Amino acid sequence: MRKLLILGAGIYQVPLIKKAKKMGLYTIAASYAGNYPGLSLADETWEVDTTDAVRLTALAKQADISGVCTSGTDVAILSLGTICEELGLPGVPLACARLVTDKARMKRAFFHHKVSTPEAFPVTSLSDAREAFKKLAPPVIVKAVDSSGSRGVTRADTFDELAEAYQAAKSVTKKDYVLVERFLTSKEEIGVDGFISNGKIRFLLPHGKFTHTTNGTTLPEGHFFPYCCTPSLEREITTQMERAITAVGMNNCAVNADVLINDGHAFILEIGARAGATCIPELISTYCGFDYYEQMIRQALGETPDFTRKVSRPCMAKLLFSGLDGILTDISQETLAMLRRSCIDLSLDYPVGAHVEKVENGTSRIGQVILETSSEQELNKMMSRIRQTIKVNGVDLETLWNE
Repeated sequence: MRKLLILGAGIYQVPLIKKAKKMGLYTIAASYAGNYPGLSLADETWEVDTTDAVRLTALAKQADISGVCTSGTDVAILSLGTICEELGLPGVPLACARLVTDKARMKRAFFHHKVSTPEAFPVTSLSDAREAFKKLAPPVIVKAVDSSGSRGVTRADTFDELAEAYQAAKSVTKKDYVLVERFLTSKEEIGVDGFISNGKIRFLLPHGKFTHTTNGTTLPEGHFFPYCCTPSLEREITTQMERAITAVGMNNCAVNADVLINDGHAFILEIGARAGATCIPELISTYCGFDYYEQMIRQALGETPDFTRKVSRPCMAKLLFSGLDGILTDISQETLAMLRRSCIDLSLDYPVGAHVEKVENGTSRIGQVILETSSEQELNKMMSRIRQTIKVNGVDLETLWNE
């Protein structure tokens, strides 16, 4: 039986594990110990930090795996690239993995290949950050260069805010530098997902993004397909994505990018060598009619993925968040069961009695909702009904969300 190593066992790796098992593969989930749902689903688990490329590579050789993949996280990409290179497996090249997991190095590659992207400076001290702040002119965005899920990403309009943002980024990074980036005023931030296989871009799909702002940080709340724009803007998005993909040397992997639209121009903020989180693979599967998780797995095994579009079904998704730290004290299962009949997916990450965290970044989710619809109003109405059925510390999520 062929073995598939999946890096991570969190909520965004669970669909990969389930799909691989349905495909008749022996699944191995690698993750450090914790309450991760994928650990109980995989055929075998390795208690290893997904950033420990050396140990993971040694274990992968010993296990004689047939492929390795992940989804929804940048943390494991460097290990994935190392395993692929050392074992000769199809997947993201190691050189690319090094670039896309360091936002400062990624920026340099973008500038070299004339990718449209906001100006930025890596800084190793607060005094350097102040100099970058002066050059760029406020506001700026301060970023940890090796994080994902909006962790360590903060807007700063003043020197005082800059100091706080700098410390916030330093607190989550393993590097000795952070990135200070020009803040572009934009009415629209979108995402672009796609796939590169055997040196060819198999598809690129821009998609709309729902965002939520907390503590000065904007984080993704959800996405929608399709994203409608003028033909000229669509061409520019494609051109800038092609340059960015070339700049970092992507191949045999999914691609996920954050893009700002400003006065009809597309600016690539950053790009990842994996499928996006926040329900993006499920939305792509619904919108296009092929199982995106299955195609990612086929690529990881060295098979030819099939990205033939079969349908065009507009769809949207949003995450469920809590407005405070606390305990899930009540979930109306009967009401949720009724609401599920109208959803492509309505799932909760935690049972009654579990501790949940106040929304701080993209990892604070407590569930997800996916609808086949082109109406945000319809999705918001469904979100409101669902939030009313779930309570934290005795208060329903809808009340907490609107405070």
